[in-house]
Amino acid sequence: MLLGVNIDHIAVLREARKVADPDPLDALSICKRAGADQITIHLREDRRHMQDMDAKHIIALSSLPVNLECAISAEMIDIACDFRPHRVTLVPEKREEVTTEGGLAVIGEQPKLKEAIQRLQNEEIEVSLFIDPSLEAVKASVDLGVEWIEFHTGKYANIYAMLYTNLPKTHHSIKALDFPRKVLQQMLKDELSNLRLLATEAKKLNLRVAAGHGLNMQNVKEIANIKSIEELNIGQSIIARSVYTGLEQAIVDMKELLRG
Repeated sequence: MLLGVNIDHIAVLREARKVADPDPLDALSICKRAGADQITIHLREDRRHMQDMDAKHIIALSSLPVNLECAISAEMIDIACDFRPHRVTLVPEKREEVTTEGGLAVIGEQPKLKEAIQRLQNEEIEVSLFIDPSLEAVKASVDLGVEWIEFHTGKYANIYAMLYTNLPKTHHSIKALDFPRKVLQQMLKDELSNLRLLATEAKKLNLRVAAGHGLNMQNVKEIANIKSIEELNIGQSIIARSVYTGLEQAIVDMKELLRG
């Protein structure tokens, strides 16, 4: 199982004080040494964490492949074509959201997506679509001709959190609360089954499959056991753990879990 380490939250910490430290560029050699397979960054339209120069330098200097997450706006596609990362993952964006709350609306957005995808592929950039785990979204992705899809695992992570952790009831990502434990257990089982079936189907349709969002040291093993998923992109939980263990050890610990 490949691990893409999302280093956005290093920039979140820097932007909290609008100073020069910490510099996400310094994470590149650490990620490589710790066994990461990819660097993932998200250049948001509001530049709330990563800045253009961050993205430019990371893509230019990383010895690992760089996966640039961005919206499908003309500005973002122009930047991606200019910087030329190894892969672009097209994601939805809402200015008011704390983090990406769902997958890309691939149904109904085909003309806009086709134009963006064609521009990127003309620059020899792999394209992935960040989608909710549904058969309709998988089939639409095939029709759009992308190389990768990445399943949004937020629903799985939220159910897991409700079942096994004591999150406050005001937690922004929890949409339903106070389910009986047996109901939550069945919901978790159903969501894992859905991810497993869709990943298998996507692979049959010649799509490469990644997954990410809300994955951490506690909940990642069940997703890592889905054989048709070949890559996980994980950020916040690794950077949070690194406060106590250091970044290299946090990545090593996550890689160990992915090896089973």
